[in-house]
Amino acid sequence: MSDQTIVIKIGTSTLTRPETGQLALSTLAALVETISQLRRLGHRVVLVSSGAVGVGCARLKLLERPKNIIIRQAVAAVGQGRLMRVYDDLFNTLDQAIAQVLLTRRDLMERNSYLNAYNTFEALLELGVIPIVNENDTVAIDELKFGDNDTLSALVANLIEADWLFILTDIDQLYSADPRFVHDAQPISTVTVQELSELKIEATTTGSQWGTGGMLTKLSAARIATSAGVRTVITHGQVPQNILLILQGEAIGTQFEPQKKTDNARKRWIAYGLVPMGKLYLDQGAVKAIVQSGKSLLPAGITKIEGEFSATDAVSLHDHQGQEIARGLVNYNYTEIEQIKGQRSEHIETILGYVESKTVIHRDNLVIKQHIVNEFNTKIL
Repeated sequence: MSDQTIVIKIGTSTLTRPETGQLALSTLAALVETISQLRRLGHRVVLVSSGAVGVGCARLKLLERPKNIIIRQAVAAVGQGRLMRVYDDLFNTLDQAIAQVLLTRRDLMERNSYLNAYNTFEALLELGVIPIVNENDTVAIDELKFGDNDTLSALVANLIEADWLFILTDIDQLYSADPRFVHDAQPISTVTVQELSELKIEATTTGSQWGTGGMLTKLSAARIATSAGVRTVITHGQVPQNILLILQGEAIGTQFEPQKKTDNARKRWIAYGLVPMGKLYLDQGAVKAIVQSGKSLLPAGITKIEGEFSATDAVSLHDHQGQEIARGLVNYNYTEIEQIKGQRSEHIETILGYVESKTVIHRDNLVIKQHIVNEFNTKIL
């Protein structure tokens, strides 16, 4: 398969040696060689790389990861320069140009910044450059709310409309439980869209990659990426050459099947670029109208509100059981919606004294969760 757009994410546990925090240069060299080969085959490749804090700790001879966020940001600044120097030296031996791209969650939330990021990636990839992406730890107070680089890689894959997301970690694939402690844990090779929405993995509390900060974040990233139409793979980071074999059709690691891609860039931004600032709970009639008929959200269908948000903010929409069905941009703030919820649109002016819109969320600013659509279609059939 040629001319694919590929995002590769590698984590700190794979990049560094746990006993010293020093970079695992043999793994890095194999990764760089694999990515360079992908480029020679005609693929467009983006690397999302963790490791700045770990490398910074090693550089400063710190024995543990700082808990204070200000110190951690300073350490990341030290480590990021060193990490990019190593990448540049390795890629340069193969005559491959690279670029550093540092992102915060805010860069993907603001529409103009989102488009600027997209255009920058497109220009770099057209020039044959490999962008190396990391969270901008040094300036991002909200970095922890971004989650982790698993989430960042999924959002980048959505941003650049990637075909594949490879999450390289310190295990060979997904299991039903931690195989170190559960002897009959079953390997999982393929996960369908429906299976992913229902998938539950038992996580240990050991702080390993199987902890809540490890495999669970990778499943969350897989949900984001596959919802945007990106085929996602979890595989062992110490054997990056497997990426080439997987692209050739070999069954290695765990593959998550993607949903159908959408060509609407604005709706992709609403669905995956924005962080919901509140929640709206809907009655069954409103849920049916939105999911089955593609209607706008009217105030009459809203039963409850959570959060404090402004007009044009993103919110998530939920049914009476609390399941998220959609996301969208509201035309009114939370106090206004609190006043008009459950009312007919023609009563808005009487209640508020003005009318910004007859809809709370217009259908053009509304994105339905694809698995919800599938569930409704199944029930109809």
